[in-house]
Amino acid sequence: MGRPFLARLGANENVFGPSPKAVEAIRSAAADLWMYGDPESHDLRGALAAGRGIGVENIVVGEGIDGLLGYLARMLVEVGDTVVTSDGAYPTFNYHVAGFGGVLHKVAYKGDNEDPDALFAKAAEVGAKIVYLANPDNPMGSWHKGADIVKAMDKLPAGCLLVLDEAYVEFAPEGTAVELDIEDPRLIRMRTFSKAYGLAGARVGYALGAADLITSFNKIRNHFGMNRSAQIGALAALNDPDWLAQTCANVAAGRTEIARIAAQNGLVALSSATNFVAVDCGADGAFAKAVLDGLVTRGVFVRMPFVAPQNRCIRVSAGRPEDLKRFAAALPEALTEARSQPA
Repeated sequence: MGRPFLARLGANENVFGPSPKAVEAIRSAAADLWMYGDPESHDLRGALAAGRGIGVENIVVGEGIDGLLGYLARMLVEVGDTVVTSDGAYPTFNYHVAGFGGVLHKVAYKGDNEDPDALFAKAAEVGAKIVYLANPDNPMGSWHKGADIVKAMDKLPAGCLLVLDEAYVEFAPEGTAVELDIEDPRLIRMRTFSKAYGLAGARVGYALGAADLITSFNKIRNHFGMNRSAQIGALAALNDPDWLAQTCANVAAGRTEIARIAAQNGLVALSSATNFVAVDCGADGAFAKAVLDGLVTRGVFVRMPFVAPQNRCIRVSAGRPEDLKRFAAALPEALTEARSQPA
């Protein structure tokens, strides 16, 4: 449009920002950027391992979850290998699989939730090497109890790996994270500093899994892919639990405000365990796209799911009060405009 957005509520970024301690750590490290980053991410992996009571050999750090998904696909997917995901789930995983010649099989959401039972049944049917599941889910914000996912894993076929994307788990209710023996070969869990820790631009993700699988990343990962400032900032963010708690409280307040704004306009906000809310616009995908376009025209950046019936919604990130005030002002006008368009 040739101008900046007034409210950036479409990328699920943490607009409340990183811990001031992380910002200061990055600033203080600037003079030492003549050095490469630590290829082993030793200090960060050590802190992550200590906080979870596991070994450093069970953690690999990479360039965000996206980077780790790319490494995993490169490591495991050969031409013709079958992989299962949900139709309409986070698409970047699909791009990696397709790029290495894998064959994607998709299952529908159950209501507005990814369906572990259906995913695992499809994996058994097609002999899948990998199943991808996000918990909590993007783009719907829905979630499953971790214990329910573990129970459903009894149906995972032998030799199939569950890739569990837990990018938003810090925002979720207690019991959402999966609790399972770290050496269980059926599971690898993906986490990030992009969301709750507010470091999306630093690109720091990590994977938790069995030592043999984690060690295999060393065969193919970019050993100097992690930049030094990002490593230092992530470690400082990890060591500031008070800021994390404050951020989660701010996000919860933002979700509540989005739900209030939706209801005020006769719309329904879906329950969310993330830092965004899917708002049901009450019609089909074409109508939701018209609402989205109306918001964007008015300087409010939002996104939407891309597969029916989830595409009846727009997806709104939990923003600052001033961001949500702009959303509240723009939404009635966008709805009126969308309703005036010919069917």
